Amino acid sequence: MKNEAMFERTVKPILDVKDKPKLSQWAFLSTQHLFAMFGSTVLVPFLTGLPISSALIASGIGTLLYILITQAKIPAYLGSSFAFITPIITGLHSHSLGDMLIALFMSGLMYILIGLAIKLSGTRWLMRLLPPVVVGPVIMVIGLSLAPTAVNMAMFENSADMKGYNLSYVVVAMVTLLVTIIVQGFFKGFLSLIPVLIGITTGYILSAFMGLVKFSSIAEAKWLQFPEIYLPFKDYTPSFNLGLILVLIPIVFVTVSEHIGHQLVINKIVGKNFFEDPGLDRSIIGDGVSTMFASLIGGPPSTTYGENIGVLAITKIYSIYVIGGAACIAILLGFIGKFTALVSSIPTPVMGGVSILLFGIIAASGLRMLVESNVDFSSNRNLVIASVILVIGIGNLVFNLNGVGIKLEIEGMALAALAGIILNLILPETSKAQQ
Repeated sequence: MKNEAMFERTVKPILDVKDKPKLSQWAFLSTQHLFAMFGSTVLVPFLTGLPISSALIASGIGTLLYILITQAKIPAYLGSSFAFITPIITGLHSHSLGDMLIALFMSGLMYILIGLAIKLSGTRWLMRLLPPVVVGPVIMVIGLSLAPTAVNMAMFENSADMKGYNLSYVVVAMVTLLVTIIVQGFFKGFLSLIPVLIGITTGYILSAFMGLVKFSSIAEAKWLQFPEIYLPFKDYTPSFNLGLILVLIPIVFVTVSEHIGHQLVINKIVGKNFFEDPGLDRSIIGDGVSTMFASLIGGPPSTTYGENIGVLAITKIYSIYVIGGAACIAILLGFIGKFTALVSSIPTPVMGGVSILLFGIIAASGLRMLVESNVDFSSNRNLVIASVILVIGIGNLVFNLNGVGIKLEIEGMALAALAGIILNLILPETSKAQQ
């Protein structure tokens, strides 16, 4: 990480990190980042049942906190994390809101502890704990475990119970998916950055013509209103559930690994070594503080967004002021009642259509990590680790000690990540010659 040659700038920026945009351009440049993050950021609360307005506000304030903690040196936008969708959905079915939000708060605290450990001892221990052969399959599990959710939303009127197959839903979902894929694959420039937004808009218009949109909630909503957020001791009673916390901790290690990958890409795009200044520890701590704040108002955990990194690469505008402007707009949108009502009125097949692509991309990105890292699957060791992670995660194996009087349950993705970490530590390294 100290090799400065890898951070040499290859393209001259239009606006560097500390450059201020012209006032006439500022709002437009920030709106680009807002569009890039919007589809994914609102999809997470849409799926989990958390308030959309709290997710927008958490995204905006979380990004501003990240900018503050990283000394306004890293142009990164933070949005809702997909890695926590399944644990939140399953957790809210079997635990109270207070249990879940405090567990998410503790996952943010875990980020901070990892950041402090990196500051004191470097990153070698983390790379030993989370090599690509562990992280890649876990990322695949994150995407594949969400596949039934996306498909059920695309088919059923009651997706939770898989009841009420509706051909209109399937048509809307497939049109939404097709438009998103076409924009992603064939459009150029700014439009290529917002395929999810264009896909959702197209699906929404089609749904309106087919009578699937209920406009009454939009008409009843006020233009300006206090956002729907969950405040501790007012809207929920915080409670400490060790089993739920232990479900989230392994996921934190995976998202931290993803964070490091994003940071490497930003380093290359901007041409600066952010691992050294302001430091990887500050970046991870900033992510953790953002997640802790989000949990306090009922929002999903945050993560740096690859979509916004793509905006940096295409526009060559790295200004922290532009990122901060996008965060401020996101906060304002959380106070516009008609806007949140509009988002809430999006039919489930529309979100199901884009989710088929988004969740598939998550799974494929895990496979891509294995390929790019040259993970050798002629090695039985690597084959065993990946196989166990995939089957435990996708099969949703549950480790439950309630029967022996201990309140502890770890399942699915979290158990898969934990199993992968343990196997990686205990299985001996072997060469091809020994097999």
